[in-house]
Amino acid sequence: MAETAAGSASLWDELTSWRNLVAAARKARLGKRRQPEVARFELERERELLGLQRALRDRTYRPGAYRAFHVHEPKRRLISAAPYRDRIVHHALVNVTSPLFERNFITDSYANRIGKGTHRAVERYHEFAGRFGYVLQCDIVKFFPSVDHEILKGLLRSRIRDGDVLWLCDLIIDASNPQEPAADYYPGDDLFAPCERRRGLPIGNMTSQFWANVYLHGLDSFVKRGLRRKGYVRYVDDFLIFGDDKRDLWATRGRVIEYLQRLRLRIHEDRAQPRPTRRPSRFLGYRCWPRHRYLSKENIRRFRRRGRAMQRRYAAGEMGWEEVKARLCSWNAHAATADSWGLRCRLLGGLKFGRTGSG
Repeated sequence: MAETAAGSASLWDELTSWRNLVAAARKARLGKRRQPEVARFELERERELLGLQRALRDRTYRPGAYRAFHVHEPKRRLISAAPYRDRIVHHALVNVTSPLFERNFITDSYANRIGKGTHRAVERYHEFAGRFGYVLQCDIVKFFPSVDHEILKGLLRSRIRDGDVLWLCDLIIDASNPQEPAADYYPGDDLFAPCERRRGLPIGNMTSQFWANVYLHGLDSFVKRGLRRKGYVRYVDDFLIFGDDKRDLWATRGRVIEYLQRLRLRIHEDRAQPRPTRRPSRFLGYRCWPRHRYLSKENIRRFRRRGRAMQRRYAAGEMGWEEVKARLCSWNAHAATADSWGLRCRLLGGLKFGRTGSG
C-alpha cells in the first residue's frame, strides 16, 4: 500500500479505494476460507465490497456485534471476534494508517510488524543477555482491557489529520464491546474517574493489535531516548530492560512505573525485579538463557493436549491427514527455533493416527 502523508486529503480516498478494500479482504480471509461467514461473503464478494465501499463513503457504515468467548492458553482471556465485514474494514484502515506511525516506531518493538515477530524478539533477547549482566522483565496488568479511549484517540490525532479517517477510528473504538474489569485510580483522579472513562480494546481485532503499538510507542521512546537504555525489547505488553547495574535497574523500574501512569497503565510490580541474565527468563513461550533456549513447559503441555485432540478428531473422521500434517509441521517448525531435537523426536514419534474401525 502506497504511503500517504499525514493530513493529505486523499487518505480517505485511499482507504475506501477498490484496490485497498480488495487487498484488505484478501488479508482478512487468510486461513478462514472455510468459515461459513467468510464463504457467504466470498460468494458475492464484488457486490459485498461495493456495498461496503458505499457505506464507508456515505458514512452510513456501522460496526456489527462482537462474538465473545474465552480462551485459556496460556492464561484465561476474553477474545472478541468481529464480523468478517468489519475485519475487512480493520485491515483497510491499518493498510493506510500504519505507515504514518511505523516510520517513528523503534527497532526493538517486535509485535504485529512486518519483518518482526516472536522469533526475532527472542533472538534480540539473546543478544542483550550476552551483553548485559541483569534484566528487568515487566508485563502490564490487563493491557487491552485497560487501554484508555480518550488517550488512544489523542495519540491517533497526533499523526492522522484526515477527519474522515478519524471518524472511522473513533467509530471502531467507541464500538468496542465490554472487556474484563480493569478499574484503577491514577494521580489526579476523582472518585468517579474509573467509572466515567471508557477503556478496553477487543483482543483479536487487527486495529487493536496495531493500536497497541501506537499506545505504547511513548513508553518505547521514553525508555530508549529518555532513559537512554540501550538494551530494550518489547512484544505487545511484555518488555525487558537490560543493564549491568542492579540498583540502576531498580531506579529505571520506578521511572517506568511513573511514566505508565500517564497512560493509565500499571505493571505487575511483584514480578518486575532485576535478576542476573545467567538465570533463565520465561519470554514468549521459551525459557531463555544467554546462549540457548528451551520451549516452556506450558508450550509442551499445550502441544500434547492438541496432539491428543487431533488424534481423536482424525480417528472420528472429523479431520483429514493433510490438515493434521500441516499442523504438526507448523509446530515442528516453531519448536525447531529452540534446542528441542530430542523433545520433538519424542513427542512427534509418540503420536499415532488411525481411523476408528479401520482394522
